Amino acid sequence: MATLTSPPRTGRRGPVSRARIAVSLVFAVHGSVTGSFVTRIPWIQHHLHLSPAQLGFALLCPAVGASVAMPLAGRVVHRYGSRLAVRGLLTLWCLSLALPALAPNLPALMAGLLGYGAVAGMADVAMNAQGVEIEQRLGRSIMSGLHGMWSVGVLVASGFGVLAANQQFEPRLQLGLTALVLAGLAQLVCGGLLDICPAAGTEAPPRFALPPRSALAVGLVGFCGVFAEGASLDWSGVYLRDVTGASAGIAAACSSAFAATMTIARLTGDLVIRRFGPVTTLRIGGIVATLGSALVAAADTPYLAIPGFALIGVGIATVVPLAFAAAGHSGPNPSQSIAGVATITYISGLVAPAAIGGIAQLSSLTVSFCVVTALAACLVLGATALRPRA
Repeated sequence: MATLTSPPRTGRRGPVSRARIAVSLVFAVHGSVTGSFVTRIPWIQHHLHLSPAQLGFALLCPAVGASVAMPLAGRVVHRYGSRLAVRGLLTLWCLSLALPALAPNLPALMAGLLGYGAVAGMADVAMNAQGVEIEQRLGRSIMSGLHGMWSVGVLVASGFGVLAANQQFEPRLQLGLTALVLAGLAQLVCGGLLDICPAAGTEAPPRFALPPRSALAVGLVGFCGVFAEGASLDWSGVYLRDVTGASAGIAAACSSAFAATMTIARLTGDLVIRRFGPVTTLRIGGIVATLGSALVAAADTPYLAIPGFALIGVGIATVVPLAFAAAGHSGPNPSQSIAGVATITYISGLVAPAAIGGIAQLSSLTVSFCVVTALAACLVLGATALRPRA
């Protein structure tokens, strides 16, 4: 495996401090692409005359593309170095935002979304590897805050997208201009990243590297957290409407409130991690998420379900940042380990909404969230997977 070499530790000031700011902005730009895209999904469905089933099938493609392409990221980082890899992949991800709006039919949309997801996943791996390196040099946790900045990017960009939709701005023009602006920002913010290059004479990783064994346990922790996140984000509104009898407005607002709760918890999560360490933080988060999902499963009124979903959001907020940080510390090739964990978590995000729906079809949504409760409890049991290795 390739071993990365990099400039000597420079402390909290100077290049590392600038890189900390730069990588935060990289995460925000990455999230902005997602936020811009999701606000135009209804227009894409209407423009292409897609049924709900066709749209759902098309929206699986980004996760499929990301899961397939992520194992390639280690080779890209090795060949081009971390800074250039992040800059190139993030720029491609921004430009790919224009593809869905230009698709003339369903097959073209699916092909565009596969490419869109592939560059998204590879950029995700490269920028998380850069974040782990900066975290190690600073000697303090920053990964939760970085993922919080990603959520901020989603929220801000989705706000602009909603405004453009309300003003009836031409979607193809909007997404095209947004893609160009974000690509320009990607070029700008990546300039401050650390220029981490492979050591001379090191062997390149395989072009398609499977997850290393050291990443599997960490990946399973991420799987449980992302399953609870996907289930809550996609089904909270339906749960409030169908199980608790909430009004349409309250049900719709629950998903946004859940996302906002996670964002705030991630932005403040590094303070908790620095105080208690990753293992204890995950155990506390797992207990909070378990209590929240149990409250949801027992709720027959919105006044119980909404606090339950809020507790889930707080409890799982740091799971993915902690999992990526642990993966980056678990082996000689951080990019390959992060790619393995990211692949497992993306698969979890892919199957969670469908699994919740399938369980609900066979029994009820209440039983579905009993499963979420069990997976949240697994976070408490699996927290030792995040313990730093010697």
